Amino acid sequence: MHPILIESKKSFNLAVEHLKKELSAIRTGRASAAIVENLMVMAYGNLMPVKGVASIGIPDAKTVVVDPWDKSLMKEIEKGIRDAGTGLNPVNEGTLLRISMPQLTEESRKALIKVVKEKLEECRGVVRRNREDYKAMIAAAEADKEIAEDERYKLQDELDKIVADVNDEIKSIGEDKEKEVMTI
Repeated sequence: MHPILIESKKSFNLAVEHLKKELSAIRTGRASAAIVENLMVMAYGNLMPVKGVASIGIPDAKTVVVDPWDKSLMKEIEKGIRDAGTGLNPVNEGTLLRISMPQLTEESRKALIKVVKEKLEECRGVVRRNREDYKAMIAAAEADKEIAEDERYKLQDELDKIVADVNDEIKSIGEDKEKEVMTI
């Protein structure tokens, strides 16, 4: 396989992995550490992610437990989670924070679906821009006489097949997440 195609595959895979990470933070009514681990809280005068100042546990399907390593940060972590705009309301139990996942309403599910679709389109946009960059690289390689014209067309066809596969994967990921969000 041509080095440009190998590089393009890596780039597209990074975009898909980023999408998966972004979608994992969207709450679906089920408890997940991803929902709180990257929320930023004020700790020691700096903004830090929750996962950097506490351990996160999932004791059951509807509960997230945040156990700060430094108990003096309890109020800051609680405030950071509450103010993050996720709709989560931590309960301070003295040594840890317990977050019960609220039941999603039909309206909130539809709002989450919109967010999922925005993330999917964002990823597709990255793939499109990368595809254009790689097509330009292939054209430049032909202009520099590194490859022949027929090889350029072959590489562009292979690139288009890779992009089609990536777009199918993005669509599949989106459908799975939508199904997860709509499941009661």
